[in-house]
Amino acid sequence: MGTIQESYPADQVQTDLDTLYQRLKTDAFDLFAFTPEADLDNLHQALRAGITRPMTRGQAEERFQRLAAAAHQGHTRVEGVYGAWAAYQKAQARAFPFAVRIRDGRLYVSATLSGDPHLPPGGEIMAIDGVPAVLWLDRARAHVSAETTDLADSILEYDFPMYLWVEVGARSRFKVRVKAANGDTLDADVAARTASEIAAAASRQPPRLDLEHPLRDARILANGVGYLRPGPFYNEAAKTGAEEWDVTAFRRFIDNAFGMFAAKNVHRLIIDLRGNPGGDSLFSDVMVSWIADRPYRFFSSFKIRVSADAIAANQDRILHDAVAAGPISHRFAELYATANLGDVVDFTLPETQPNPSGRFQGTVYALIDRHSYSNAVAVAATLQDYGFAKVLGEATTDMATAYGAMERFTLPATGIVVGFPKAHIVRPNGDTRPKGVTPDIVIPAPLIETPDDAMLQRAAAIAAAGGQGQP
Repeated sequence: MGTIQESYPADQVQTDLDTLYQRLKTDAFDLFAFTPEADLDNLHQALRAGITRPMTRGQAEERFQRLAAAAHQGHTRVEGVYGAWAAYQKAQARAFPFAVRIRDGRLYVSATLSGDPHLPPGGEIMAIDGVPAVLWLDRARAHVSAETTDLADSILEYDFPMYLWVEVGARSRFKVRVKAANGDTLDADVAARTASEIAAAASRQPPRLDLEHPLRDARILANGVGYLRPGPFYNEAAKTGAEEWDVTAFRRFIDNAFGMFAAKNVHRLIIDLRGNPGGDSLFSDVMVSWIADRPYRFFSSFKIRVSADAIAANQDRILHDAVAAGPISHRFAELYATANLGDVVDFTLPETQPNPSGRFQGTVYALIDRHSYSNAVAVAATLQDYGFAKVLGEATTDMATAYGAMERFTLPATGIVVGFPKAHIVRPNGDTRPKGVTPDIVIPAPLIETPDDAMLQRAAAIAAAGGQGQP
């Protein structure tokens, strides 16, 4: 995989692969919910048979992730490839010089970072090195832990060059065939580029929609509609692990935002959850409590499979990171103390109460997209299911009912860390289907997103018109 790493004997890698599979079967809430056990057994044996010589850590991580990803659960995963990729980039090694957009299983250029002026954004990538793009997507998806193809594709929009590197290793050049928006087919032989070269090329691109600067935003749009982008539901400015769960600054931002909306007599509000990676309800409840008109929970059912690894991970968190543990980990510990290994038990939490100092009295709209993930999806589902807000945008690719509450264990020989979902969490309305949040009013995302933000413009018009789909 292009980096020099410690090597492990083949028998140790095989043993760790066996351990990974056995512990996932014991630890995950239902490892075979989406993939039959026989299929995973066959893949495990095939991957094991392919371990015939010593492997670097990166090679072992890639092989282990193939098995984890085949369960098709977002929280069953080995994330080591990200570290290997970061090291590869830091070494100024070269990679695929395109940012991509994936729509309906087809691969498009969202930004040309190759320096070739003949490959404009919006063109469809038909082939790379003579292999059809649809086959490259299939190969890349095999590395991604995701319940659905749509979720895998939304992740690949961020990580496609990385997974192409995992598949083919270091390349100095790529031959690409692109179908331009006007129908012309263009063939180009482009140089792979280093991370610094790609960053420089990106800085010369036409402006694109940037939902990270500022990361959090509260203002009033031109038509008098309030706008709140809460940003991730954790402390992104944290310098330590403990600070990540310090809600003080987030609470101040949210309280000031709603204070400003009240002072400006705002009666319609858009909460922008697009591109939101999620986080923890410790943060999101601060915001939702300003909107809620009655007590609520972000789930209708929260069941946990009790396992030795789940208990150990929870206890380690309590002992070594008290702030991250918080009251929830102590509730887990109380539950584990009265359960047997292998039990499936109900986990309960008290309802969250509306904000005691007042609530927003107007109409709320939540704006979502394919890159709304994790707790941001839970927030959208809660707002929709309780009727706290009308949901606009494109359907989330991440699940509203999911196998989650991820814990981790470490494999003994290689030290590779494996994540597993200990729980099955059902959205507030009780829908157990593995699907995302479907908006009440669909606003398609453009193929290439520009700073004028067509989705937000449409959402603002809908909000100003009182929630009508055709403002």
